[in-house]
Amino acid sequence: MTDLARALVRLDTQAPLPGEAVAASFLEPYLRERGFAVTRQEVAPGRPNLIADLGTGTGGLILEGHTDVVSVGDPGGWTIPPFEGRIENGLLHGRGSADMKAGLAAAICAAVAVRQVMPDPPRPLRLAILCDEEGLMLGVKAFVRAGYTRGFAGAIICEPEENEVCLCQKGAMRVWVNFQGRMAHGAMPYAGVNPIPAAAAFVSGLAALEEDWRDARHDLLGEVYLTPTVFEASAGPGQNNVIPGACRVGLDIRTVPGVDHALLSGQVEDLLRAVLRDFAGISAALDIYEDRPATETALDAPVVQSVVRALELTGQPVRYGGVPGATDGTFLHAWAGLPIVTLGPGDRTIPHQVNEHVSLKAVVDATRIYAAAATLFLMRAA
Repeated sequence: MTDLARALVRLDTQAPLPGEAVAASFLEPYLRERGFAVTRQEVAPGRPNLIADLGTGTGGLILEGHTDVVSVGDPGGWTIPPFEGRIENGLLHGRGSADMKAGLAAAICAAVAVRQVMPDPPRPLRLAILCDEEGLMLGVKAFVRAGYTRGFAGAIICEPEENEVCLCQKGAMRVWVNFQGRMAHGAMPYAGVNPIPAAAAFVSGLAALEEDWRDARHDLLGEVYLTPTVFEASAGPGQNNVIPGACRVGLDIRTVPGVDHALLSGQVEDLLRAVLRDFAGISAALDIYEDRPATETALDAPVVQSVVRALELTGQPVRYGGVPGATDGTFLHAWAGLPIVTLGPGDRTIPHQVNEHVSLKAVVDATRIYAAAATLFLMRAA
């Protein structure tokens, strides 16, 4: 497991470039040599999914992980080079070590262990090694559309969640709000229509709308957030004396189970219309380009019970948590209807930071959990 995790961290799979192909090309022969039936699904140029199967039939389990990693940013900001894969004091360092090549290595090694003791399981075990989780989740969307979830009864999402049993995760809406005014000389603002004040008023109004949703707070996931993340307005580089003709605001909206996305998006549109009434000559359009529902899995679902029992059998604490962001499990649950559990090694706050790392002990623990949970799930009575 350590060798595999380290080898994966050493592969530069930053998304969208250079992409995940190098990881798929490395893992495909690795899995074939260990007796898995492997399928390579091309999702986009240089961005494949890899699907590895043990056994046939229905009612099986999917172990899911992704091969893409986010940008390293400035490599000079890293104490240890991001793709060296160095191990020090029981920690594996590098970009993607926690998010989530260690979890992927744990899932693969667990599947290999299951095959060693159960080469012909009564139900199938599938490794879903997907691309583009960090972007628009093109990999899992293509995976579901192609029918690769058909006949399966549950999935474990191997993301870094401190080996907690996470039965719920936040939903997300990604939004652009495009404001249109009229360009003019900065010395003669009356000759144009400045979209910036309207955009600023819209951003200011989000705080009150967010407060209106405070009662929707979830015990494990916290509150609903309407976070402005982008504010862009310029007539061009250095054009400090020009009123721009357009402005755009980017929003990252995070929801919890029970929040009606249609209702919330309607309220954002209502806010936008109210703002525009105070700014003559400004038009605006709202574009929700990604909509990911929150998910929640029942405690009595067989996949949950298998994971809980696996923790007990391996002598590890059963701790429940929630996923603060969306994962590929969002679409496995929302589009394919699969009960999901998110559980994996790594501090949930470390992904996307410089000096990312993961405890190898936690990765070994996760490997044992996945192997035990998979065996229990595949051998279940009903």
